[in-house]
Amino acid sequence: MVNQQSNFPRFMLLWAGELISAIGGGLTSFGLGVYVFRQTGSAASMALVTLLAFLPTLLLSVPAGVLADRYDRRLLMMLGDGCSALGILYILLCMVRSEAALWQICIGVFVSSTFSALLEPSYRATVTDLLTKEEYSKASGLVSLAGSARYMISPVLAGVLLAVSDIKLLLVIDICTFFPTVFAAAFVRKGIARKMAEQQDSFVDSLRQGWQAVTGNRGILILITVSALLTCFMGTFQTLAQPLILDFADSTTLGIGETVCASGMLVSSLFLGTKGVQRGYVKKLCLSLLVAGVGMVGFGLRENIYLICSFGFLFFATLPFANTCMDYLVRVNIPDELQGRAWGLIGFLSQIGYVVAYGAAGAIADRIALQFQIGVGRGAAWCVMAAGVLLGLTATVLYMPKSVRQLEKD
Repeated sequence: MVNQQSNFPRFMLLWAGELISAIGGGLTSFGLGVYVFRQTGSAASMALVTLLAFLPTLLLSVPAGVLADRYDRRLLMMLGDGCSALGILYILLCMVRSEAALWQICIGVFVSSTFSALLEPSYRATVTDLLTKEEYSKASGLVSLAGSARYMISPVLAGVLLAVSDIKLLLVIDICTFFPTVFAAAFVRKGIARKMAEQQDSFVDSLRQGWQAVTGNRGILILITVSALLTCFMGTFQTLAQPLILDFADSTTLGIGETVCASGMLVSSLFLGTKGVQRGYVKKLCLSLLVAGVGMVGFGLRENIYLICSFGFLFFATLPFANTCMDYLVRVNIPDELQGRAWGLIGFLSQIGYVVAYGAAGAIADRIALQFQIGVGRGAAWCVMAAGVLLGLTATVLYMPKSVRQLEKD
């Protein structure tokens, strides 16, 4: 499709809807974390809710991508975002009647996440439909900014709102934020033609070709393994940061702390957007992962919010560097015609680490707290520090294989 005039204003409308929706989703995520911890006092219960909110998106990412190539992407966005509000509405109704049980919260987040899985691939593909190649880089920065809003804006906003109200207000706001995306997608849908799917290879054949592209290069396979380990350590950090802080501070302090930590990601993203990475990708990848491990260890050292924010900022500041280097090393070593299906599989395989972390980190933290007769927050801190040490060891070992260093081509 050739754009006769700039569709960037339409993209900005769609992006604004996604930004608002991301902030609303962050409010619910923060509020449910605080609510579950106060009700159960268990890090494992918080991790279970996080797992069920993430699992459908992971499992359905590949088929959702196929649907985005075969059906109306704007319609899928409207269905995904609009219907995902049903899960949040269910939790709200349970809380209005009485206190929502853990199993009711789990059902609600699972339903919401299942419908949300339709949204992401359709949204990414719609950006391609709307914009020219010259506008991709500008759009990419804005998409990343919208995605990070749930970590930078939502926590501090949720902390302030919880100080004057309760979680039901956060859920109501989140439900209301689904509508801007639906309306924006409906408006954009009128302005661009639907692309008909080209029936070429079967779904199974496409997956097979992508799998061969990913596994046929030993260096790429090692990077994917490291990426899965990184998401496992990141998932451990994300799961246990809340109980670690809530064990000695209130929800307002938690919200401010999460925003300060996540702002490290914004600072380094802005730096990369202006300077970029020119060479030495493997070295910079290993160094950024090593520093991220140091940040995790420092994060759990003491129950001091200033120390926690400092090391949390350091941890998040390293992530864009690691992701940029990994992205480059993989992208330049996969043929252009296989990029789409290969990235779909890479995304699925690398995010398996989140499932492991969400399923195990909370239970391990609770077990440590029980075994050594310490608070759940300190049990979570020991888990985070152990994950940081393992991440540092992974960074050291990553530089050794020759196949990884050979990925860096002129």
